[in-house]
Amino acid sequence: MKYLFNNMESTAPVEAGETYDVTIEDTAREGDGIARVSGFVIFVPSTKVGDEVTIKVTKVMRKFAFGELV
Repeated sequence: MKYLFNNMESTAPVEAGETYDVTIEDTAREGDGIARVSGFVIFVPSTKVGDEVTIKVTKVMRKFAFGELV
């Protein structure tokens, strides 16, 4: 995880449109939950730390992604 932002590889371990079972590990400043898949950060609105949820990835950026509850 600590080298994630130095990693120039642009292939994310998640794909837009795919679903994943994740645990919300943290909260972003804006209040969205943060989940990780292979260390890759996914922001998930309407969740809180400790939630075990199924999400659908809606948008993938180079260093993070956005998801929604399914």
